[in-house]
Amino acid sequence: MTRRLTWALIGLAAMLLAACAHAAYTNRSQLLLISEGQEMTLGLQSAQQVLQKEKLSRDPFYNERVERVGRRIAIAANKPEYKWEFHVVEKKDVNAFCLPGGKVFVYTGILALTTSNDELAAVMGHEIAHALLHHGAERMSMAMLAQYGGQAASLAIGSSAGSGASQVFNQAYGLGANVGLLLPHSRTQESEADEVGMILAAKAGYDPTAALSLWRKMDAYGKSKGQNVPAWLSTHPTNQQRIAAIQAKMGPIRARYYNPAARMM
Repeated sequence: MTRRLTWALIGLAAMLLAACAHAAYTNRSQLLLISEGQEMTLGLQSAQQVLQKEKLSRDPFYNERVERVGRRIAIAANKPEYKWEFHVVEKKDVNAFCLPGGKVFVYTGILALTTSNDELAAVMGHEIAHALLHHGAERMSMAMLAQYGGQAASLAIGSSAGSGASQVFNQAYGLGANVGLLLPHSRTQESEADEVGMILAAKAGYDPTAALSLWRKMDAYGKSKGQNVPAWLSTHPTNQQRIAAIQAKMGPIRARYYNPAARMM
């Protein structure tokens, strides 16, 4: 083992030890190599780019609906340091996302699909959960780890093989890390956001069982568009996996967290 590789491995171990964290509600272990402040700064920069690029809806019904549901879920999230903003994007895409720091974007395409505010709360709760659980920072950290680990392992191969072997390894490592590590990790995050999203919706006064009807609609929509990505290559669980997990969790979540009075606030 070369001195360079030794220091690389020592640095990697120290980085992992310092970056240990636990996700809210689920207590899952996380690797976070960037701070919440850095994450929020990146979120703000991305939000400004989205606002410059996308056309915002002027529909008063859509905007009032998203603002009302979003504000209630933001109260349930209990992150006063977030500077919450809720925007409706005039686009037929069935999409929504929440950037770090509480910048939420909901597309008119998904608003047309969510026929009740309970279903909209399932969508927004899921997206806000991603931000609350620092999933963006976690994905960045995993990518940084994959790159750093690949460099360390490449050094090990380079010490006993020629440059050709190192080049082949670097190419294989990129594919192996993506399929074996990063994609399954993203599927874990999606399932976690489903669970925590239902919790947030329930605390905000929305019925978390609406997540089931939402994802049945999403399943039908995906099939109508011919979307059939193999589960092992997808960044999301299959709709069938997602629906089964929601069915298993929605009853206990409703019993523990559902607060109808919050809907009147």
